[in-house]
Amino acid sequence: MKQFIDFIPLLLFFIVYKLDPRPLDIAGHSLTIGGIYSATAVLIISSLVVYGALFVSQRKLEKSQWLTLIACLVFGSLTLAFHSETFLKWKAPVVNWLFALAFIGSHFIGDRLLIKRIMGHAISLPELIWTRLNIAWVVFFLFSGAANLFVAFTFQDYWVDFKVFGSLGMTLLFLIGQGVYLSRHLHDADSTTPKTED
Repeated sequence: MKQFIDFIPLLLFFIVYKLDPRPLDIAGHSLTIGGIYSATAVLIISSLVVYGALFVSQRKLEKSQWLTLIACLVFGSLTLAFHSETFLKWKAPVVNWLFALAFIGSHFIGDRLLIKRIMGHAISLPELIWTRLNIAWVVFFLFSGAANLFVAFTFQDYWVDFKVFGSLGMTLLFLIGQGVYLSRHLHDADSTTPKTED
């Protein structure tokens, strides 16, 4: 569910981006709605609202949510300040690669792999499976970042569509694949759990 909350600002960005640019008068000020720059402003505002509401309700944000919010504010603000969408095109690749770096780093820093910290409370798996799963997330984030970068600078008419639906589709496919993989190995975890006698 949390992953889909993260997509709310992105979906709003997509809707505004697809609108034909049109002037809109608000309190005596004329604003243009539609296109990349107003969509970027909506992305920033909606991210602040969504993550602000989460912070108020939960009293905290996860590290991944902080990273996503900060990246949105930095790359979105640079896009508006310099009136160049190039900055926003780099947001998805950089965020994905930072996530990959975090998963890689957990092999060397700390006592548990990052994926085990995230999912360890819900399921029990042999250490080898946790390691493979963590590496799979590294590969996914590296590939996702590269795919976003390639589409953004090669197919410029479709990069926003890919940013929204391509990223969502890749995430869903990966999560389904992860579910299938885990279902094959859950019995391995059961066999490693010591049985207690009544």
